[in-house]
Amino acid sequence: MEQLFPELVPLRRDAIRLHPRAGSPSPTESSVGGPLLWPADEPWPLCPGTSHPGHWGEPATQGPVPMVPVVQIHRRDVPQLDFPAGTDLLQVLWCPFIVDLCPAPTPRVLWRSSDAVGPVLDTAPSTVATAPGDSIPAPCVLHPEPVTDYPSWDMPEEVSDALRVRMEELKARTGLWYSYHLAEAPGIKLGGYPSWTQEPGWPDCPACGRTMDHLLTVTSWEYDGMSYRTWLPLEDRDSETGEERRDATGSRGAHSPAQVMFGDAGGVYIFECRSCPDRPVGHHWDCS
Repeated sequence: MEQLFPELVPLRRDAIRLHPRAGSPSPTESSVGGPLLWPADEPWPLCPGTSHPGHWGEPATQGPVPMVPVVQIHRRDVPQLDFPAGTDLLQVLWCPFIVDLCPAPTPRVLWRSSDAVGPVLDTAPSTVATAPGDSIPAPCVLHPEPVTDYPSWDMPEEVSDALRVRMEELKARTGLWYSYHLAEAPGIKLGGYPSWTQEPGWPDCPACGRTMDHLLTVTSWEYDGMSYRTWLPLEDRDSETGEERRDATGSRGAHSPAQVMFGDAGGVYIFECRSCPDRPVGHHWDCS
């Protein structure tokens, strides 16, 4: 990439694809949608919104709504992640009404020391029955992989103009589209560039006014009908077709293991301000 397009070198960012797969993780493991290493004496976080509009004709939900686990990362599994001093555990939760229906949907991001957790909560509170299941990740084990991201939506206009002809020549020669096959990694990942479905929506820190840093992307799919050519892991490919192998039931375990769907195959993007000591959090979501 950087030999073909040296203008991208200053724009490269490190990311970690989490490669979730359906499983039964324990609280001591890194996971998407799995149980958290949560202190038994610490209250479970509730969404600050007290009323959530009904989804697809459902009645409004009144009262507190427990947040749901999204991601848990142990430092030993993802040492490339920039953990704050004295921590080795990242936990992210959000309101299950986060997409469009929550009046106060800011996710909860916690950095902990696992040694300080003590006795662990046996069972997290159940979510309310009216919560949309599309925003509640199914339990998955992880297979983290460091990758290099390059920007597509976030590419400066002057760089895009300089590279346009060479990128068109590459597409004509190889069939590879820069934005689908060579830019930022799709799927659930840490760091790098958000794999936007629409135009970027970087939030500013409410405390210092600076543009926040990207922490986590959670998308509806790990790859699509274009991006699988370069982003589907070799371990999941059929040797003849190059597409994902299917199991005996015809299912694809790598395509959407967390079983989430944001709008029409969109994503949720979580940000934090690393310039402020308390690391304020923001988020944005989009759909296709």
